[in-house]
Amino acid sequence: MSEKIYVGVDIGGTAIKVGICDPNGELLHTYEGPTETSKGTDAILNNIAAYARHIVDESPFEWDQVEGVGLGIAGFLDIPNGIVTFSPNLGLRNVPLRTVLEEKLGKTVKINNDANVAALGEAWAGAGKDVGHCVMYTLGTGVGGGIIINDKIVEGYAGKAGELGHIQIVPDLEAIQCGCGKMGCLETVSSATGIIRMAKDAVARGDRTSLSMVDNIMAKDVVDAAKAGDEVAIRIVNRAAYYLGKSLSVVSVILNPQRFIIGGGVSKAGEYLFEQIREVFTKLTPESSQEGVEIVPAKLGNNAGIVGAAGLIIRG
Repeated sequence: MSEKIYVGVDIGGTAIKVGICDPNGELLHTYEGPTETSKGTDAILNNIAAYARHIVDESPFEWDQVEGVGLGIAGFLDIPNGIVTFSPNLGLRNVPLRTVLEEKLGKTVKINNDANVAALGEAWAGAGKDVGHCVMYTLGTGVGGGIIINDKIVEGYAGKAGELGHIQIVPDLEAIQCGCGKMGCLETVSSATGIIRMAKDAVARGDRTSLSMVDNIMAKDVVDAAKAGDEVAIRIVNRAAYYLGKSLSVVSVILNPQRFIIGGGVSKAGEYLFEQIREVFTKLTPESSQEGVEIVPAKLGNNAGIVGAAGLIIRG
């Protein structure tokens, strides 16, 4: 068997997910094992290497078919040098991840941040498969982002490009402080955290809403209440969609992507959310910058990070 394969590793604080992809980005095999952050840096690195070898050993493929191993990791990275400067979830600081793993595995290793690899996964084998220019938003606890231009991740000179959640899009009079320390970031209104905060604020003010009957409000509760006609929930979702659509407009006139891909838990609101985003985008964006531009949901779900990490070997 001579087919080349690519191993992708999605490193999380609790679990390490590993996958094998073919040259077209098709995910052929997956495996998951514990990260074991409590055991320290050496244990984490040993686990990554062990899981990468294990998934190939239990597959129909041979280790010499592996072209390389790509890794997606949350945190601050020195991407050109393959160093994890600081990953809070993993407790890694100034770890030469690429060098260590290349020694352990005997293969080319590339690293990138989790949002970038998710975007690359969607661009390689998901919702952006047939376009060379796309931008992905991930709406979860925060708002992550990744930019693909000419089939390549845009990293910026220090690897910090694509921080779409920190576009300061909310006007000063409405802005609150973001976790990054600045005011009015997109993340404060269009993330699951932002939606939950707005809902809790409404309940605390005494607004008349069915959400006051919910013990532990989640973003899905807000969306479901909006779909059921709850006026407070409708205003919250409208606000999240408005600023998201406005940020897409800003990005469009700068980068002119062919497709915006939106993933993460909040995107599961479906067309109810997407219709509002598209309406705002169309209203705010010059015709020349919106012509032919699509706004679509992500396709790969939780596998985007694995696929994108594997894709670093070809397209990173």
